[in-house]
Amino acid sequence: MVDYANRWFKRIREGARPAYLAIAELIAEDMKSGRLSAADRLPPLRTLAEQLGLNYTTVARGYAEARRRGLIDARVGRGTFVCSPSAARPLRSGGWVEMTMNLPPEPHDPLLLQRIHDGFAMLHRHGDLHALLRYQEFGGTPEDRDAGARWMGPLLPKATPERLLVCPGIQSTLVALLAMLAGPGELICAEAIAYPGVKAIAAQLGIRIHPLPLDEEGIDAHAFEVACKELQPKALYCNPTLQNPTVTTHSEARRVALADIALRYSVPIIEDDPYGLLPLRASTPLAALAPELTFYLTGLAKCVGAGLRVAYLLAPDVRRVKRAAAALRSMTVMASPLTTALATHWINDGTAEAMLTAIRRESAERQKIAAQLLPVGTYRSHPEAFHIWLALPQPWHRIEFASHLAARGVGVVASHAFCIDGRNPPEAVRICLGGPIDRAECRHALELIHDTLAQAPAVVAGVM
Repeated sequence: MVDYANRWFKRIREGARPAYLAIAELIAEDMKSGRLSAADRLPPLRTLAEQLGLNYTTVARGYAEARRRGLIDARVGRGTFVCSPSAARPLRSGGWVEMTMNLPPEPHDPLLLQRIHDGFAMLHRHGDLHALLRYQEFGGTPEDRDAGARWMGPLLPKATPERLLVCPGIQSTLVALLAMLAGPGELICAEAIAYPGVKAIAAQLGIRIHPLPLDEEGIDAHAFEVACKELQPKALYCNPTLQNPTVTTHSEARRVALADIALRYSVPIIEDDPYGLLPLRASTPLAALAPELTFYLTGLAKCVGAGLRVAYLLAPDVRRVKRAAAALRSMTVMASPLTTALATHWINDGTAEAMLTAIRRESAERQKIAAQLLPVGTYRSHPEAFHIWLALPQPWHRIEFASHLAARGVGVVASHAFCIDGRNPPEAVRICLGGPIDRAECRHALELIHDTLAQAPAVVAGVM
């Protein structure tokens, strides 16, 4: 490697491709030219990272991509070697097992897939396709709002279309809500370990986040009350059911306590509840406990499919519906009429509910696989959740653990990505079970995680 480290360094710096892809492409190029031959040993990750001036994770991803393409292989206790052309074969499903994005699993029931297909066919048969290609009034048609209210119905039976907006996904709706409730330099409260999207939005808007500690029942109510007294936050953001990433579901008592504090101090609540319908045993939303203060958000991305970017916002009253609509319109113009029409059709004909049921069932099966392979007591999950919060044993470090798995073709997310203040993140990772294409691939990835947990970092480093 020393002979051509300078050339790789120069090519990576001058190229437009991401460095990890460039590493895989340079390996392929050098194999083709003869500079690398079958059975040549590649340098360890840390050595190559130093030679190329890159971080460890980037090089680990580069090796993982090369392994996915069948260019290299790792041998326990010996290192990483170039494959012969005849031995080159990709790992299962192309190699990379996606467990970083919190996707719902994709059911493969033929009857359900036919219903989805029929929904797309409905768009083709729509009586006025031009109407779906025009600008629309923000917030959806009366039919769309009615469908959204009925989708919320199992959790919020008093939701009415008049207080509801159809929005282009939860993420963009959070941008508008945070901008509406807090200005630059002002403060909101959120879980100390929280959905990273809210961190990114707050940073873009110049809003400060005060982290509130979590326990097994949810946000620490005493800490929230102290913050209300001393810091006067503009809002409380929370993800109270199957929280991303810790899978915490707030207890009923904790929800009542948080709602009571918010009411006493007049602090608006942003209840981000994309997973609220997944548990068979539903929890009472904060929007039912403090309806005059709560902006309730849910959608279809986690219950039907990640590409269905349709969200529903229930505001405390009609006045604040109009205010939220104005903020959202200025940022997003409108939700896609085509996508919204499909969502409304699937809610009305029961396809969305059937998908929700299938996702629950598939998630439960994948959680059973995790229970077979992961050490008891080391992780937090829920039977209907499709992600896991795994605590790492000593001496594993979260970044090193995630990097080792990346080099073996499995993507997980280290805990610091979710920590609001960035200080003292726990040694933990989030594992998403919905990304693998099927249960076999899910088991394959969890077996790799099991094997990695069972070894010390120094031992596993030899595999790279």
